[in-house]
Amino acid sequence: MKLAGKVALITGAGSGMGRTASSIFAAEGAAVAAVDLNEAAANETARQIATQGGKSFGLHADVSNAGDAEAMVAQTIARFGRLDVLYNNAGIEGEAAFLAQFSNEAFDRVIAVNLRGVFLGMKAALPHMIQRGGSIINTASMAATVAQKGGAAYCAAKAGVVALTKVAALEYARYNIRVNCICPGAVETPMLERLAERHGATPSQVFANVAAIGRAAAPEEIARVALFLASDDSSYATGSTFQIDGGSMLG
Repeated sequence: MKLAGKVALITGAGSGMGRTASSIFAAEGAAVAAVDLNEAAANETARQIATQGGKSFGLHADVSNAGDAEAMVAQTIARFGRLDVLYNNAGIEGEAAFLAQFSNEAFDRVIAVNLRGVFLGMKAALPHMIQRGGSIINTASMAATVAQKGGAAYCAAKAGVVALTKVAALEYARYNIRVNCICPGAVETPMLERLAERHGATPSQVFANVAAIGRAAAPEEIARVALFLASDDSSYATGSTFQIDGGSMLG
């Protein structure tokens, strides 16, 4: 198994890519701290893992809160004794509006969860990973490099995640800590379903003409990339951006 004996903390684990990654990581031998703002959803992820014979526990945390970020790391180490993999996956789509109509509060909330949350997660985890090394995976987006109308906060936050990833990779490579980010395109998740509803369609219908592959991704297709980055298979990869978008940026 690719993650045998390792401990992984995954945020946004209550649904979508986070829940799928939690299940796959556990199946590959990792003990998983499933973290989510929705504690019931986090506990359900942990329950599903337990029914499959894996090790997991659910944990509530608001990743934009420094105290919660520190607590989720501390509780993971208290439960499992170590931390080898941090997957900063939690994110929100936030308000959609042209920049001048964007509310200050909505902008701040998206930045707080999608960018500050990644910063706080790494800040809390890195001191514990220095002694034995580890892997950090951050979820960015194709929106980090492609402008989207109405996406001022989301695009800015995800571009910031890419930059944070590179800085952390440069600073902590000496400690055998690898830091990479995944930039998904459209993925069949509850978040994408909410966005598609605005257009009166399914996610795959909305993005059929965007991705060269002609459909949205299944969560498993992103989680498998996260597994690669969490495992020793990616031992020479750090500071890299993995664009997993079905060819959405080809034309």
